[in-house]
Amino acid sequence: MTNQVMVKMVKELKQASIKNEAPIWSKVAEMALKPTSAKRIVNLTKIDNVTKDSDVIMVPGKLLGTGKISHKITVCSFSISTSAAKKILEAGGKIISHSEMISKFPSGKGVRIIG
Repeated sequence: MTNQVMVKMVKELKQASIKNEAPIWSKVAEMALKPTSAKRIVNLTKIDNVTKDSDVIMVPGKLLGTGKISHKITVCSFSISTSAAKKILEAGGKIISHSEMISKFPSGKGVRIIG
């Protein structure tokens, strides 16, 4: 069965890619269509190691709360664990939806895909 939320998200990402001439959104849409077994799982430890303060990241998969985050970041993820969300917010970071990500960063400039 197809997840209607995922279908809607992919459609929005593809439209944003065309409208804003931003290939990053098309790439994220392709990643969203992969089977569950091929989706990425990322821990906070990895995010903490590869980001710096105020980075904006997109996780095309699940973000888990293993580890800690020592600086504030803005994150958009297909799925995020409760513990990861809590740790990001406690560090002063933000968790935003894909729609917010597209509206704040229409060209995708400054957004990093991690995972």
